[in-house]
Amino acid sequence: MNIMRKLLLLLSLVGFVACEKPDDGYIWPDNWSEEEKQEPEDNPQDPDKDEPKPETKEGKDRLVWIDAAANFEDYANSEKNIAADMKRLKETGFTGVIVEVRPTTAGLLFKSDVEAPLTQVDAWVTGGYVWLKRTADFDYLQAFIDAGKAEGLDVYAAINTMVGGKQCPYGLGSSGPLFDGSAKKEWASVINTADGLVNCMDMAEGTKFLNPANDEVVDYLLGILEDLAAYDVKGIILDRCRYDDFELQSDFSEVSRKKFEEYIGKEVKNWPGDIFAPGADKLSSPVSQMQVKWMEFRAKNIHDFMEKASARVHSVNPDLDFGAYVGAWYSSYYYSGVNWASPSYNAKSAYTWATSEYSSYGYADHCDIMIIGAYASTKSIYGSNEWTMEGFCKRAKNIFAGDVPYIGGPDIGNSTGFENGRQGSLMPKIVDACINNSTGGMFFFDLCHIKMYDYWNDIKKAFDQYLESL
Repeated sequence: MNIMRKLLLLLSLVGFVACEKPDDGYIWPDNWSEEEKQEPEDNPQDPDKDEPKPETKEGKDRLVWIDAAANFEDYANSEKNIAADMKRLKETGFTGVIVEVRPTTAGLLFKSDVEAPLTQVDAWVTGGYVWLKRTADFDYLQAFIDAGKAEGLDVYAAINTMVGGKQCPYGLGSSGPLFDGSAKKEWASVINTADGLVNCMDMAEGTKFLNPANDEVVDYLLGILEDLAAYDVKGIILDRCRYDDFELQSDFSEVSRKKFEEYIGKEVKNWPGDIFAPGADKLSSPVSQMQVKWMEFRAKNIHDFMEKASARVHSVNPDLDFGAYVGAWYSSYYYSGVNWASPSYNAKSAYTWATSEYSSYGYADHCDIMIIGAYASTKSIYGSNEWTMEGFCKRAKNIFAGDVPYIGGPDIGNSTGFENGRQGSLMPKIVDACINNSTGGMFFFDLCHIKMYDYWNDIKKAFDQYLESL
């Protein structure tokens, strides 16, 4: 007799008897078997019981970077294009996207009272080198969030951090807060050129960087991040959170001089010659004591900004994943003034330019996620050293020392061998080298290259092989 029928018969004959019985809550007749005493929802014979769901293999995160400028023509004015590509990314096997919402020209693709909206970017298109205009008024970032949620994709928002605008070549013009007057010229980096110290705004075309040592710059950028953190994104990634593209020639402003003198506790009488001769772009051999302290000072400025940025973002939303993109070439990344390692990583043991104090300014412990560019050539996928994809990812494990999960990946458009496409057959090896040697997963830079060279099926095949191997 069916268990429910027996139970109903019992209740109709004797009525329900309330009692405390921790095991099952019922008083059963003495002649019923243990199988019959199972509650209906637990009875394996219950025809209404849900069948067990088949096991699915999710694997590690598989992300793609969406550069703002490179994809502007497709997305700036079309929510439909955003939704269509999010659908295809999901079908290809990606688990999330990193959508850039502040390019190197500055200007924002999300709502904020701190900086003006982005309305144009410079680009090479069929018609030549032009401004691509944004005329739509929909919320760009929110469109990605909505489309991502519809497909079950995580959406990270990325900004180019220490940038303030761009002077475009060929007389196209300029863009950004350093040019429209909303940022001060004094915020811009001062470069140690062969002809003396020059504010980068007085130099030729290119991206104009802000000075990380300037407190007003820090406050300005923290305001932008606070507004960004109000969005329902998975996390926030800081790109170009570093010194100027002039690297060791930046920044030698009076603000930096004052702070550096405070840091070392004495006056620098010959500025900047006591640190670097005019135009010098390499460390001396051997590295001077003043240069060692300068390396520390710059790393401290970036560390302190990352610490403040993490705190500001998490004050808005404690659940956001906060982190940065960095180049995986740690051995020379000090040129950018950045120590992206764990503070427990002993850089001094490996590099002559590092001290124990330099290690103290590793900022990985202030991050929830890190994206590392394993930007090696098509002929350098496997290996154990820097400048191989596998080696970049493997070495990062020791450098991060378990402080933060990290995601490594290739540049499949600009690195040597990728420039002209036709590299789809390498995708399984690339995925294997990066995802299996990074603790959090892998990413591809950039979506525009996947579309340009039609790598969709190649990447899907690579992801399928990875998931089958789990």
